[in-house]
Amino acid sequence: MKVNRVRQNVLPLVTAMIWGTAFVAQSVAAEYMGPFTFNTARAAVAFLFLLGLCGLRAAWRRWRGEERASAGSRRDLVRGGLACGLALSVASFFQQKGLETTTPGKAGFITALYIVLVPLAGLALGKKVPRALWLGVALAVGGLYCLCVTEELTVTGGDLYVLVCAFCFTAQILVVDHFTNKVDGLALSCVQFLVMTVLSAAGTPAEAPPSPALLAEYLWPVLYVGVFSSGVAYTLQILAQKDSNPAVVSLLMSMESLFAAIAGALILGNRMTGREYLGCALMLAAVVLAQLPFPLGRRDGGTFGDGQEAGTML
Repeated sequence: MKVNRVRQNVLPLVTAMIWGTAFVAQSVAAEYMGPFTFNTARAAVAFLFLLGLCGLRAAWRRWRGEERASAGSRRDLVRGGLACGLALSVASFFQQKGLETTTPGKAGFITALYIVLVPLAGLALGKKVPRALWLGVALAVGGLYCLCVTEELTVTGGDLYVLVCAFCFTAQILVVDHFTNKVDGLALSCVQFLVMTVLSAAGTPAEAPPSPALLAEYLWPVLYVGVFSSGVAYTLQILAQKDSNPAVVSLLMSMESLFAAIAGALILGNRMTGREYLGCALMLAAVVLAQLPFPLGRRDGGTFGDGQEAGTML
């Protein structure tokens, strides 16, 4: 099946832009709200937002007389939603926990190490990774370092939390790659956030609840991360990975650190140094390299992202 290269390239960049700006909101929220509480709120907002979209689309399909999903796809949806929701819940907890004690810049750099971990996991699973992509990974890692690590890199508790988060996000990307061609992308995103809401809520009794005044004052980080970073961006990630190479998609999504630096300059008035401009150049070079026409083989012993029957698209 021929890959839709526009979807494979554009959607991950939009996702990266949303995720990059969300680091600011998450950092603000970490100052007054525990990770379980914040993730419960963001996941609940995302679930309700996506549930509304699913309802509107279901009404549209009924009006057009389209058939409902088969029982087999519903079973895959439940399995995929549980697996994606579990991986996302653990990843989001460790990322938010890490932001309590580490800087957003270092957290962005460490989180984006999934651009290395995804191809390595692919090799472990017997998949082939195009050689040119490794150069793009190296450029992106160098760019992320120049952009985000502006001080001596030390290993703190927060850094270790975010490092665990990078491994969990790698698992989530690989799980999405497995299920995205079997089920509807919007429905999968909706179910994963339902699972994340339940799992995160189970941990909230261990945290001190924020006061109603703080919730009202800092409602915007929850709404922004819930609707855009969670509801919109993670759905775009699922749609982008459909019939696509997850190593390429993850490389493009790692641009979140670049967008975070740009947002800081435009919104907060932060000036970028020469080193940070070099990081931008390296990241852009990695993106250009990732958009080259890599050959895609079959999943059985082949390259990521090809060879499964397409599911329902949004």
